[in-house]
Amino acid sequence: MGKNYAMTIDLHKCVGCAACSVVCKNENNTDIGMNWSHHIINVSGKFPNVKYEYIPTLCNHCEDAPCVKACPVKAMYKDENGLTLHDADKCIGCKSCMASCPYGVISFNKKDPHQYWTEQTALVEGMTASPKEVSEIAGEKLPYYNPEREYNYEGMRYRGIVEKCQLCDHRLARDEQPYCVSRCPAEARYVGDLNDPNDPIHELLGKYGHKKLREDLGTKPKVFYLREF
Repeated sequence: MGKNYAMTIDLHKCVGCAACSVVCKNENNTDIGMNWSHHIINVSGKFPNVKYEYIPTLCNHCEDAPCVKACPVKAMYKDENGLTLHDADKCIGCKSCMASCPYGVISFNKKDPHQYWTEQTALVEGMTASPKEVSEIAGEKLPYYNPEREYNYEGMRYRGIVEKCQLCDHRLARDEQPYCVSRCPAEARYVGDLNDPNDPIHELLGKYGHKKLREDLGTKPKVFYLREF
């Protein structure tokens, strides 16, 4: 029997710093304006009695994933460890997965990503380097490029396909936590194996009340939110 990965996010610990979103971009080579790790902000009440709520979001890796059912070429699929993954080589860019996902966490590459790094105009002419010059100095495909993302996925996605959070499957394969977990300064996140009765995730779920996003839809999301922000 494989593993059954799930994530807990303790909203009581979360400080809303968005470090998870920053390190996700750095780890997974996502383009400007594209976020596999994002957030929902709710503000309610009237000054001075105002309530602020910050809810980190990502792919929920649903047990009954609508995106998997909707994909006509099986580019979206469930792996043996319960992850909802995407095969970029099979993707035809039909966006059926995007239309079916109730969480809005799948993005589409309408144009070639990272075009910023091809621009030749400097911010301050004669004083700063252009993005293209910085990219050439870095000597990689682009500055901050992380080749580890190519473990079993396109390290650099391309025009005409979708992309989304893979829960850092390349790190889980090495028994490491996803980067959004390991770099959270408040230690608000954890990924564990629901099939392992000795995994700490069971203690976390048993100790605190938890909720999931849009549970009413029956998708059985596997991101559990503990306590309140």
